Amino acid sequence: MAEPEKERNKYSLIVPTYNERLNIALLVYLIFKHLPDVDFEIIVVDDGSPDGTQEVVKQLQGVYGEDRILLRARPRKLGLGTAYCHGLKHATGNFVVIMDADLSHHPKYLSSFIQKQLQTGADIVTGTRYVKGGGVHGWNLMRKLTSRGANVLAQTLLWPGVSDLTGSFRLYKKSVLEDIITSVVSKGYVFQMEMIVRATRNGYHIEEVPITFVDRVFGTSKLGGSEIVEYLKGLLYLLVTT
Repeated sequence: MAEPEKERNKYSLIVPTYNERLNIALLVYLIFKHLPDVDFEIIVVDDGSPDGTQEVVKQLQGVYGEDRILLRARPRKLGLGTAYCHGLKHATGNFVVIMDADLSHHPKYLSSFIQKQLQTGADIVTGTRYVKGGGVHGWNLMRKLTSRGANVLAQTLLWPGVSDLTGSFRLYKKSVLEDIITSVVSKGYVFQMEMIVRATRNGYHIEEVPITFVDRVFGTSKLGGSEIVEYLKGLLYLLVTT
């Protein structure tokens, strides 16, 4: 029964970018490689990258078609959460995938997300680094401990019902994403955490798929001390409001 249902479904992959010229072409190639029989579109939300990311995306449109690669640019950096909202406005699929552009989220897992959703009817399928079969590559011990500590702290305070609260590789039913995103106030990296907490509080069915997160291949990480402060502030906000 899964096959006809799969043919009816369309997946909109929202990929926010900022200075990802070196990664975006490989990411797109890998998505097409790993989803050969799936109806999908890739929505690139670029926040005014000065490195030529948009020019590369336009070249990719020439290769794959403007109906498969949608460039929905914004004039400047406006935050991760708003990038997803912007992409969602242009999504024509009944499912939406959110993923990073820097190859830390390998497209090989996309088929597992889709299969898990078809098997379980889940409203959300989220990638997790913290169960058997999941993990992290390319991080030093300090960053692993920071990430694990942040996750444990959030688990203890918020009881979100998922093992990886700060992950940002997820598949949503479009209607569910539209519902949750309207109540989310966080920007930046806390956005992901608030999304999954609110989904749990609203009683949505969430499934997990183990993934291995790989530190970015090209470019520099955008995570710094200010993001850690934002994370802690976001945690306190969610504790009070949910």
